[in-house]
Amino acid sequence: MKRKKPAENKTLSTGGPMTVVTHDDYPVFLAALKERILNARITAARAVNHELILLYWDMGRGIVEKQRTTGWGDSVIDQISRDLLAAFPGTSGFSPRNLRSIRQFHLAYSDPSFWLQLAAKLPGRKAKGQFWLQPAAKLEFGGREQFLRRLVAEIPWGHHLLILNQLSDPAARIYYLRATAQFGWSRNVLPNQIKAGAYERAVAEKKTYNFALALPEYLAEQADVNLLNDQERAPDDQPSIGIILCAKKDDVEVEFALKTKHNPIGVAEYQLQTHLPAQFNGRLPTAKQ
Repeated sequence: MKRKKPAENKTLSTGGPMTVVTHDDYPVFLAALKERILNARITAARAVNHELILLYWDMGRGIVEKQRTTGWGDSVIDQISRDLLAAFPGTSGFSPRNLRSIRQFHLAYSDPSFWLQLAAKLPGRKAKGQFWLQPAAKLEFGGREQFLRRLVAEIPWGHHLLILNQLSDPAARIYYLRATAQFGWSRNVLPNQIKAGAYERAVAEKKTYNFALALPEYLAEQADVNLLNDQERAPDDQPSIGIILCAKKDDVEVEFALKTKHNPIGVAEYQLQTHLPAQFNGRLPTAKQ
């Protein structure tokens, strides 16, 4: 009886021998590579978003200025949309609805009331041992324009639409713009912060920010309701179900978002209470606790 030969090394698609690395440093090395790739993707996405928002800002400014100087009515947006879609077929963002949002975007953030609120919140500048205030309201128009462009380019377009459509107070808009940029709130986190009244609580408690750091979107997307099935479910338990609590539930969006999901998932809109219901008094910790 012939003895079996030792298993040979497998080969890579390039035809060379495949070596299995078992050194203790390899997992750390691989993790660092993955993190570098992820960071590069995030940086690239931010750069693309930055240029897109600046494009929308310039488009909104151009439309507003032309309407003011030439007397064009609102119907010109439909014509602009048709011509842009014809020139750039297959490109999203040039629908009449989005062009009207782009126009609103520029009008809202270049409005004097927004600018004065922003100027009041800007820090001063320290020079020669003294604290010299440099209010943004005193900047020339060109300086204001550049400052606003940098501010609005920090967050994605979908976030801007949420802020513009759900808020009208300039101070609140500034708060959520800055908070989103600083803490990386995802498009799912932002409406929940608005609904929870993060801005109103910050004003009432005289705090610059009054919210917990949100999990970055690229990490949140890696969370998966299967971990519970694998690690916690007992042999006689039924499979777990998912529960999604929404600040605002959109039936069409929910239908298409979950169309390919096989696990049972419940979706519901939640409501916030200003006072604890009587039946829970004494059963839950107080805000101070």
